Amino acid sequence: MKIETVTLREIQMPLVNFFETSFGRVYSRRILLLTIRCDGIDGWGECVAAEDPFYSSEWIETAWSAIKHYLAPAVLRCSSASAQESGRLMARVRAHRMAKAAVETALWDADARQKQQPLWKLLGGTRREIQCGVSIGIQDSIEQLLDKIESELAAGYRRIKVKVKPGWDVNVLERIRSRWPEIVLSCDANSAYTLEQIEHLRQFDQFNLLMIEQPLWNDDIYYHARLQRELHTPICLDESIRHARDAAAAVETLACRIMNIKVGRVGGFSEAKKVHDVCETNNIPVWCGGMLEAGVGRAHNIALSTLQNFRLPGDVSASRRYWKEDIIEPEVEVSPQGTIAVRDEPGTGYHIREDLIEKLTVRKETIGRDSGK
Repeated sequence: MKIETVTLREIQMPLVNFFETSFGRVYSRRILLLTIRCDGIDGWGECVAAEDPFYSSEWIETAWSAIKHYLAPAVLRCSSASAQESGRLMARVRAHRMAKAAVETALWDADARQKQQPLWKLLGGTRREIQCGVSIGIQDSIEQLLDKIESELAAGYRRIKVKVKPGWDVNVLERIRSRWPEIVLSCDANSAYTLEQIEHLRQFDQFNLLMIEQPLWNDDIYYHARLQRELHTPICLDESIRHARDAAAAVETLACRIMNIKVGRVGGFSEAKKVHDVCETNNIPVWCGGMLEAGVGRAHNIALSTLQNFRLPGDVSASRRYWKEDIIEPEVEVSPQGTIAVRDEPGTGYHIREDLIEKLTVRKETIGRDSGK
């Protein structure tokens, strides 16, 4: 494909409800969207970098700068580039995986649209529907949390995940389990604990959890392996897995029994597939995590989740859980059985609402081939 232009946009969207993790509480999202025009066809990507460098060292400002000054010029100066080889073109830039993923996923979308193929088929997916779970943030009270869980269960979601941190964990899980003894339940710590709290973490075993996600340091594999030997509850790694080499190290050291794959965290679809394959070879089930994406990123998560080893319900939930109005048509909907049907239209299968995006845009910049360096 001949890449003609790369357009960056920042849009701002208020959340329907606040979302709180151990990092803090957010009420709205600043979202970086990317449009890459290839041979007259637009491919869309969404950078999942947040407003602040808390979950990751990347944030929206570093992503914008990295794409503008380095990543966009790297792909623009190539006479013909494909999604699969874009990683090589951007490899000179270290890290900046969320920025790279925005470029790479936009190229995958453009490639699929050009070939008149659904993106999920181009990626090698096989599932015609995906299982959905929900991630529920820390609330103002346990009663408020229980009300939200009840609502999500009524909507059909197959797995409930709650955020935990010291002071909001064992007592919360006790209340949930006393009310719903049989639901599929997991928790996500976002690196809120240390190995010195191992006796406290052992208390989680009593709640029959599907997993505890990333309890220790965000860059750690070794200490998670030590912790997993002490817990009956499976550990799921998220932040620690940046690429397939990390996945292989986690498997070899028995640091986890489940893995969360996020397209942005690993730098795009190509690396996400490699992580998936490492886990599939070693019988480690995977699921797709969410980053409060708008419709473009949500559609990419659906496509990724069609790969065979995505055996557990992911965080790919309905648009309406987060946005009063999403930037794609139709909006992502979840069936009463807790599934999303995979669409067969070319690309992501969803129409981009460019008129709405223009209204939400607070800054925009287009980089042409003459800008490549």
